[in-house]
Formats: sequence, C-alpha cells, structure tokens
Amino acid sequence: MSDQTPRPDRVPSGPTAAPEAVAAEKGISSGAADAAAAQIAQPGPGEHPKQPEPRSAVFMRELMRGSVVTTILAIVAGFVIGGILIVVTNTDVQAAAGYFFQRPSDTFAAIWQALSGGYGALFQGSIVNFNATDFAGFIMPLTNTLKFAAPLIMAGLGVGLAFRVGLFNIGGQGQILIAGAFAGFLSYQLPFDMPMWLHIPYSIVIGMIGGAIWAGIAGLLKARTGAHEVILTIMLNWIALYLIGYLVRTPGLQKPGSNQSQSVPTPESAQFPPLLGPQFPGLTVGFLVAILLAIAVWWLMERSGLGFRMRAVGENPSAARSAGISVERMYTYAMIFAGALAGAAGINQISTATVDGFDSTFDSGIGFDAITVALLGRSRAGGIFAAGLLFGALKAGSFAMSGQGIPKEIVVVVQSIIVLFIAAPPLVRSMFFLPKSEAERAAKAKAKADKKAARAAAKEVAA
Repeated sequence: MSDQTPRPDRVPSGPTAAPEAVAAEKGISSGAADAAAAQIAQPGPGEHPKQPEPRSAVFMRELMRGSVVTTILAIVAGFVIGGILIVVTNTDVQAAAGYFFQRPSDTFAAIWQALSGGYGALFQGSIVNFNATDFAGFIMPLTNTLKFAAPLIMAGLGVGLAFRVGLFNIGGQGQILIAGAFAGFLSYQLPFDMPMWLHIPYSIVIGMIGGAIWAGIAGLLKARTGAHEVILTIMLNWIALYLIGYLVRTPGLQKPGSNQSQSVPTPESAQFPPLLGPQFPGLTVGFLVAILLAIAVWWLMERSGLGFRMRAVGENPSAARSAGISVERMYTYAMIFAGALAGAAGINQISTATVDGFDSTFDSGIGFDAITVALLGRSRAGGIFAAGLLFGALKAGSFAMSGQGIPKEIVVVVQSIIVLFIAAPPLVRSMFFLPKSEAERAAKAKAKADKKAARAAAKEVAA
C-alpha cells in the first residue's frame, strides 16, 4: 500500500468523518464526494446529529460578552441610578408623592419633569444648547466639554499606560504640580521673548520633563528596591503639594509685587490659543495636543517593540524576565512615560485655566480623576480618549444641572457608579442577563463539580 493511499484504520467514521476521507475510503471519485457527504450526514437509527451553531449566534454571543457592550451598559446603569437619585431628592416629587393615591398622575408628571429637566440640562450644558440664538452659543457647550476633557485624556493616558505594565500610578497630582513648577521656573521667566509657535511647544516639553522626572523617581525606586509604587506615588504627591505651596510664597516663583500664594503668570506667548477663534475660548490647542498624545501612546503600546516588551511585563513579569526582558527597566520607562503625560496635563491647566498664576491646587483633582478615566477606558488609548470625552461632558453639564436645582455631586455619584460597574463585569452581565464568559462558565462548572464531589464524599463518610 502506497503512502498516498489512506489506511482504513486511520479514516474516521460516523457523522463526524470528513467527506473527502470517506469518499477515498469507499473508492468514490472526487466528483462524487458531495454525494458521499450527503449520505454520511444522514443520521442513523435513533441518532440526532449535532447541528453547527450559526455564525450569527456565535457573533452575537461574543458581542454581548465583549467589553464594549459591558462598558455601555455600565454607563446606562450609572445614569439610571443617577436618575433615581435625582427623583428622590427633588422637592416637587416629594410633595406630589404625599398624595400619590389621590392623584398619582401628579407624581408621575413631577418625576418626568425632574428627569427631563436634569438630564436635559446635562445635555444642553455639554453637547449643544437648543435655546441659543446664534451658532456660537449653540455649540459652546461642546467646546466646554472638550476643554474639560483635554487634561483628563492626557493624565488618563499616563495612568492607563502604567496599568498595562502592571503599575498603579496614582501620583498624577504630584506630577502635574511639578510640571507647573518646571514651567514656572524654566519657561515663564525667560530673559528673552519667544514667539508663540516656539514658546508653547517649549513649555509643553519642559512640563513633560518635570512630570517624567517626578514619576521616574518612583519608577527607579520600584525597579531598584522593589518598593510599592502606590506608597511611593502617594508620598511624592504630598511632597509635591507642600513643595509647590512653599515655592509660590517665596521669591523665584511667586508673582512679582504680590504677597499672595500665587506663581508668576503665564506669558501670553505660552497661553494655548483657541482653535476656532476667540468666540470659542474653551476649545484650545490643548485638545489638539491630547489627540496627538493619544495617537502616540497607541503607537507606542500597540505597534512598537518597546510597547510589546512593556505589555509582556504587565501580563507576566516572570515570563518576561525568562524571555530576556529587563523588567526593572520597563518599570522605569513606564513611570517616566506616565509622568510625562501627566506633565502635559499640568501645562494644559496653567496655559488655559490659571493663566494669572497658579497655586498648589491648580491640578483641580485631575490626577485622581484620571484613574477613573483610565479604568473606564480599560487602559487603551482609544478607550481613554472616549472616557475622557464622557467625563468632560459630565463635568461641563454638571454646571447646567445646578441651575435646575440638582446638586453637582449627583454627577460625581454617576461617575463612581460607572467605574464600580466597569470594575465588575460579571455584575453587569448578571444585571442585564448577558451570556457569561468562558472563564465564568468554567468557574461555575468547577464549583458545581466540587460541590457534587463533596456530597459524594459526605455520603461515603456517613456510610
């Protein structure tokens, strides 16, 4: 028998056999393979052949399991719970609920007014204002959203990059503050004038260097001594906070001729100009910088060799070390890059929001908000960009909601609930009856098998 002739003992039989193999086994020509396949596909007596699952069903199951659907539903759940809080705290709803059984329509009308008024104000304060009389007023809310989103995207990119390398960088506050100090000393008090097209990039680079140095201290200590980066960055935050508070009260960084705790003002040549003109002051060059940094981080982490090594360390440091990757070096690089991105967010703040001089609070909580942005964006550049836009819209819309008598803290609650659900995908899948992931199904099957084995062992012991 030649090597090319199929051996009968190697040819599978039954409904699972390949049509070509069965055709060769029975001496059927290749032209009659379809007829052989049809004959094999016929079920035997009492057999029910297993039909392949349609591709559309497989696609829908994987789509419903995916992170995109989970994230969207987490956002929906956050807004639903936020709506409940709006309704519960609304005075008109409370008053109408007092005589609900007499006229329930009043309660439902008050609920609708509270929800539509609150979320309508959120929309008109963050996307477009339908009550505006001109085009500038119509899209002004959108430009405000982009203004708030720009520093969140920059700092969130830094936190997310560190997450992917297995580091928890919560030192964004300190890195932002030190970036401001570097710019105040090395960029805003130059003995000569710079044109705007040169002064703005120079200030950004100086700020990024300051943030990179401050975060690099934590990265180097982590790599050399094994100290935990969370403790290191927390301590560096406090050091930066009190250091900036001291510097803005002493000659050198303090505003000349002032006895207030305020730094030198940002020169006009270093202030970010509006992209669409003075009628849209919220949309500045800072948002363009955020876009460029998001593209750069995407390329670094997804397309470069350095990014591959950093991701390998984040997945499994031991395996990466066995493959010849310097884990300590990747830790240091990750913190340096993360600090540089946070430093860019700091320059955005002092070049747009606090141009008259900053103090030790100019970070405005961006360093900590960036953690939630990175979590919502799942540490990916595109996701962080979208999450930054969402949180920027929530922040911009919260001011319009306060005009409706709704506390701005409701928005913070919504943000916190969204992050809570993002951190617990199984909870979201259970709430919305989504298909479980393979890992969850395997864990459930293992738990069931362990429980069955425990019962059997208990029966044997009792016997």
